[in-house]
Amino acid sequence: MPLQNRVTPFGEIIAVEGRGLLMGNRGILHDDQRRIVRPWQVRRWIACQLQFRGRHRAVMQPHTWTELFFLDEATAFAAGHRPCAECRHADYRRFKTAWAAWSGAPASADEMDAVLHGDRLEAQNKPHALQRKRTYRDEITTVPDGAFVRLAGDDGTAWLRWRGHLLAWSAAGYHTQRALPTLGIVEVLTPRALVAVLRAGYRLAVHPSASHKR
Repeated sequence: MPLQNRVTPFGEIIAVEGRGLLMGNRGILHDDQRRIVRPWQVRRWIACQLQFRGRHRAVMQPHTWTELFFLDEATAFAAGHRPCAECRHADYRRFKTAWAAWSGAPASADEMDAVLHGDRLEAQNKPHALQRKRTYRDEITTVPDGAFVRLAGDDGTAWLRWRGHLLAWSAAGYHTQRALPTLGIVEVLTPRALVAVLRAGYRLAVHPSASHKR
């Protein structure tokens, strides 16, 4: 039976087969029986390589951080994670450059994480169970490539804007393509600051299934 450690663009932590292309960390989320008991513990939500310098971890061991997994970097962004400064140092530096370009000034990891934490969660003064993912509404034509949206009247699908199309997310890859609307208001799932980073020129990694859609 798969563990509950895959993250969707809606920020949900689900139990499905496979691990995706990136691993994430937001603190200790599981108990000694490897059950998720909280959605986050620390404000530093990062996305890491699956392998780094030969290090090995047994997944979801007691009293250590919970290994989360993402289909790709676009999914990690939608969930509110940024590149790890250690195992993805080159990506982190590109991220910081794009952050400074839109914000107008360089920022430390703590400063960026504080902004991101405000962007990704509502009701932060309430218990974790009552907190919800923060989204916002915008015109589809202003949403950059690499961001996820939900369409009005849709069935709850997370759609990735990518190279002139919308691609439907699944845990195994992108399975449906539709034409990009020429106008219309959508619910943007990717946090505002990360959308701004994309607009500033950060290029993220997308699952290979996206390139198979035409």
